[in-house]
Amino acid sequence: MQNKYANWQYILIFVICVVGILYSIPNIYIDEPAIHISASGYKKTIGENNISAIKSIFKLNKVEFKSITRKHDDVFIRFYDTDNQLKAVDLVKEKLSEDDTVALTLLPTTPRWLQAINASPMNLGLDLRGGVHLLIEVDISSIVKRKQEALIRIAKKELRDARIRYTQIKTKNKHGMKLAFKDKETRDRSYNIIQKAVTDVESIRGLENNQYILETVYNPTILHDLKQHTIEQTMSTLRNRVNELGVTEAIVQQQGSNRVAVDLPGIQDAARAKEILGGTANLQFHLIDVENDPTKAAESGIAPAGSKLYEYNGRPVLINEEVILNGDSITSAVSSFDEMGQPSVNISLGGGGESKFNRVTRNNIGRAMPILFIENKTITKKIKGKLVKIRKKIEKLISVATIQSALGSNFRITGLSNPEEARDLALLLRAGALPTAVEIVEETTVGPTLGMENIKRGLVSLAVGMILVLIFMAIYYRVLGIIADIALVLNLFLLVSCLSWIGATLTLPGIAAIVLTLGMAIDANVLIYERIREELRNGKSIQASIYSGYDRAFETILDANITTLIVAIVLLAVGSGPIQAFAITLILGLMTSMFTGLACTRAIVNLLYGSKKLQSLSIGIKV
Repeated sequence: MQNKYANWQYILIFVICVVGILYSIPNIYIDEPAIHISASGYKKTIGENNISAIKSIFKLNKVEFKSITRKHDDVFIRFYDTDNQLKAVDLVKEKLSEDDTVALTLLPTTPRWLQAINASPMNLGLDLRGGVHLLIEVDISSIVKRKQEALIRIAKKELRDARIRYTQIKTKNKHGMKLAFKDKETRDRSYNIIQKAVTDVESIRGLENNQYILETVYNPTILHDLKQHTIEQTMSTLRNRVNELGVTEAIVQQQGSNRVAVDLPGIQDAARAKEILGGTANLQFHLIDVENDPTKAAESGIAPAGSKLYEYNGRPVLINEEVILNGDSITSAVSSFDEMGQPSVNISLGGGGESKFNRVTRNNIGRAMPILFIENKTITKKIKGKLVKIRKKIEKLISVATIQSALGSNFRITGLSNPEEARDLALLLRAGALPTAVEIVEETTVGPTLGMENIKRGLVSLAVGMILVLIFMAIYYRVLGIIADIALVLNLFLLVSCLSWIGATLTLPGIAAIVLTLGMAIDANVLIYERIREELRNGKSIQASIYSGYDRAFETILDANITTLIVAIVLLAVGSGPIQAFAITLILGLMTSMFTGLACTRAIVNLLYGSKKLQSLSIGIKV
């Protein structure tokens, strides 16, 4: 029969629709404001006496809360609204130890039976959930300058090893160098040596003021790749730090040539987010200088060659310049407390350099090993009446421990001033050091109240548009219009389910894409029904008209969806942020529209009209 599916086809379509509806249900449950309490390093859990004290102080200050629950060793307190949440967090901090962590958060309200089948709601973007938007500027120029310094350093070494004298060496155009020689032969020899030592440079030979000049600059392509790599490395590190903050729906993306935009939905502690994301912590392990007197160096203010002068606990310390271990080698860092109850960080290595570190510590047992903490910060100073931002490199010794034995892949850093410093240091080391200094140039905080207002407006626009389409189709196409309406509702459920499955982040542009998708989805049924009408007017039977309507309209519908799909893919490839969110939703919407508009409506029409001798068809015209 022409208008009949096989039983397995009906079953497959039914199962897909049921699963789609089931996995879209979690999206009706809205996250609740909450407080997350975690115990300090030396305690395993928050005691029942602490919880009782929290309940008492809530009652005393008329703070209404929904529930207090435990998950592993942490405590979560749910509230009915953000006003009570913000009021409660200060009260909890006063009642608990300074070492305990109290953080604002949002918790899902999805029922357990849905959680059991891994059904979860869509992630909401910054404009819907509220949170913090940061625009971070990356100091690309310092990376290029470092590359330039490396070029000059390599050139000096190679020429010195070849016993070639030059009369002058200086920087050139911020990414190259300029060498001057007394004779042409020496310059040409230097040209060959430098080109061989540094393969990614371009050198030009010339004559200037009776001196033979050699100008060497890095290839523009190399510099472009270096800058892009720096941005990508910065974004990767920022993503790691975002994960440490516990924000799973965050968006980290490049904006322009030297900026990175970070959206942190649900984050309510903006100061904490800025502190962690903007930090550029790194560690360097050195050996103490035992050959020179640090007191004399401090009095003169000049460190001996090969050494650096620092201060630790009020006394001068000389350390060797050679780095025996860099922070890049650290794969794990966990804050804790030592046997004396002092804050410490347990370190695990695995990123390279372990063998050298083990060899050096084994050969220097009994010698002090200073640990240098390096951080790049942007400070604002008033110069000549204007506020000027200056990037400053801060270096300080955080520990001068004596090597008791050869250190392997696991050891401990002690000498930290407080538990918070230990936690932050461990977090930054776990996330990795940023390749260069960064500066937060823009900060926007979106409150949860505004986010809820955006959700309401988006839902109202979706509901109004959908209701108008449903009414039009039911009036204009009668029974077949109602079938199209059923498919349209199924399309919405399936689209929401797909967005939940892939972990997409829903934003206002995403809601706009859903509205657009629903409008386009009904277009397929309009084409099919108009083709059926045309076949009926041409005198074909009802069954033949239905078959021809679906069969002949398919190519037109497919062509229209493919052209839209191409545009959506281009938007996804070249766009960013809101544009990508719009494109992803549109692509999924096209797929679900094809399924519901063709397969689902055809299945319902076949069940109602297939294998029957029909005298009339309710399609809005008299047959």
